[in-house]
Amino acid sequence: MTEPGEPEPSPVVHIVDDDDALRSSLVFLLQTVGIVGLHYPDARSFLAEFDPEEPAVVIVDVRMPGMSGFELQEELERRRYPGPVIFCSAHGDVGMSVRAMQHGAVDFLMKPYDPQDLLDAVQRQVNIAGAAFAAERSRAEVAQKVARLTPREREVLAGVIAGLPSQVIATTLGVSVKTVDVHRANIRAKTGAESLGALVRDVLLHTISLDDPA
Repeated sequence: MTEPGEPEPSPVVHIVDDDDALRSSLVFLLQTVGIVGLHYPDARSFLAEFDPEEPAVVIVDVRMPGMSGFELQEELERRRYPGPVIFCSAHGDVGMSVRAMQHGAVDFLMKPYDPQDLLDAVQRQVNIAGAAFAAERSRAEVAQKVARLTPREREVLAGVIAGLPSQVIATTLGVSVKTVDVHRANIRAKTGAESLGALVRDVLLHTISLDDPA
């Protein structure tokens, strides 16, 4: 994991395809423009070996033994993986392309593809991947802070986010204003927030759920 203040590492490219020759050629092609390519013969191998916190772009085939490319995409979506996904397939059609895009794929290339088209697609996404991973890391940090709060503290925070004064929050929760003020102080202490206003901004910016902050 990148420590605060450290520069983000250059994104790598994960190649998930059961075609050995294609994987090797892609790794070589990426090397010509200074991009590191890591390759896997199937989706299960990729999921077992990749570093989910390392900025990356994923190139994945649609049809593979075992877990398909679409199933891999769904699993990455479930894990909130921020890496851009590019599909490559020799059996693609409009329906497949639409399905991939609806689930967040950034491109869908047909095999055999033009090498320059692939490089253009990858280089566009490499420039985006770093920012996407940084944003997800920031979101996860805010979620972890909110997860430290008790259910009651989250209720108080919800009231603060709604713009309610302590008196109204106290009445709504059936507690004293002093108790609300104690909760407010605890929220700041537990999250390390500069102010409740700063915490509210971060929660809203990253759309953190107070019911399930993870």
